[in-house]
Amino acid sequence: MTQTYTPHRPLRVAVIGSGPSGIFATEALLKQTDLPAQVDVYDRLPTPYGLVRYGVAPDHLTIKSVTRGFEKTLGDPRVRFLGNVEFGKDLTHEDALAHYDAVLYTVGASSDRRLGIPGEDLTGSMSATEFVAWYNGHPDAAAREMVLSASGVAVVGVGNVALDVSRILVKTAQELHESDIAAHALTALDASHVQDVWVLGRRGPAQAAFTTKELREFGELHAAEPVVKPQEIALTESEEAAITDNTKKKNVEVLRDFAAREAEGKSRRVHLRFLVSPVEILDDGQGRVGGLKVERNRLDENGNAVGTGEFEVLPVQMVLRSVGYRGVALPGVPFDEKRGVIANDEGRVAGRVGEYTAGWIKRGPSGVVGTNRKDATDTVAHLLTDAKDGRLPGAAHPTRDAVDALLAGKGVKVYSFHDWQVLDAHEIAEGQAQGRPRAKVVHREVMLGHRKA
Repeated sequence: MTQTYTPHRPLRVAVIGSGPSGIFATEALLKQTDLPAQVDVYDRLPTPYGLVRYGVAPDHLTIKSVTRGFEKTLGDPRVRFLGNVEFGKDLTHEDALAHYDAVLYTVGASSDRRLGIPGEDLTGSMSATEFVAWYNGHPDAAAREMVLSASGVAVVGVGNVALDVSRILVKTAQELHESDIAAHALTALDASHVQDVWVLGRRGPAQAAFTTKELREFGELHAAEPVVKPQEIALTESEEAAITDNTKKKNVEVLRDFAAREAEGKSRRVHLRFLVSPVEILDDGQGRVGGLKVERNRLDENGNAVGTGEFEVLPVQMVLRSVGYRGVALPGVPFDEKRGVIANDEGRVAGRVGEYTAGWIKRGPSGVVGTNRKDATDTVAHLLTDAKDGRLPGAAHPTRDAVDALLAGKGVKVYSFHDWQVLDAHEIAEGQAQGRPRAKVVHREVMLGHRKA
């Protein structure tokens, strides 16, 4: 029998993941007027907002202003935030299908791609993702000891994340004090020995993925200056004519400006290198990074990087790879291993009825925070079409009380949106007392201690 959705029996949707895609999807469900809907937004962490809290650079606070809209969505009476609930463990795939008419997976891409070169597992070699999580106070990384004894660091990749970690490494504690960087990271970075950071791109400046605003910041730092080799950014007339993207044109202009600058003699340097590929991370003899061997490249007629057989060794003791994110499979959900995404057709999970996906776990890691709004809205449109056409299977236990009883029976300490508001207010107050925008609580148990009375 086709389910009719009413205010008394609304369309019940579970959104797994409370980052931008999950909240944009929730917003789309609230804005439509065809069907009464009720949404439960889950996250395995007590805190909402995903990469906006734990991925966006702490010194880029304006990007985080998007959370004002997110607060309005999660504060809507038709929505509940259920934090500290892990999908696959606290809420199984079977549980979700039994309690919701539709399940929407928006878990992002939490893993990273590897370089696939010798020495990648030496101490001091890690993903930029891990480093970002550490300085942003992610509970999974907060306890990690990050000894910044390295004087040289290589950052492999030329996207915005690569620029973010490089900028954080060379900023002074005074510059970082104005950000919401985690306190343990601020202390460690203040004692850092880093003097040189090499940002490495295997192709040329016209192929780099970073944006101009982020690049330009390297010319405005207190204690660090950019270093660019003119020969690595040289373009032929035909190569220059082939650049049609305005951002890439501006990037080349900024890099030329950097290359033409006289050295200022600042204590730290960011070397923006192009046409080089890492081929081996060298062992210092004690299982730690002792250098990075790179090969110089040239571009072939198709724009691909081709090794020239010329090598050099960079004097680094830390290597951060930033060559792309990758999705992680969810228990019971079809996964495309090759692409690192949930197998889907325009957001409908492959071979499933009533299951959907949006964001990076749907399409791969591309775009910025705002890109996910249309992506999520497109998926929700398919969900609503299926609901109106009677194609959803219908939940056996479609009530909030049933979900609460299920989680209570498993001993899950659900963290509500009101609990998060208590923690949020605490972090802001603590930050203001220190002259900072926020003082993040970074340990899960401490987070769980801040709850609405």
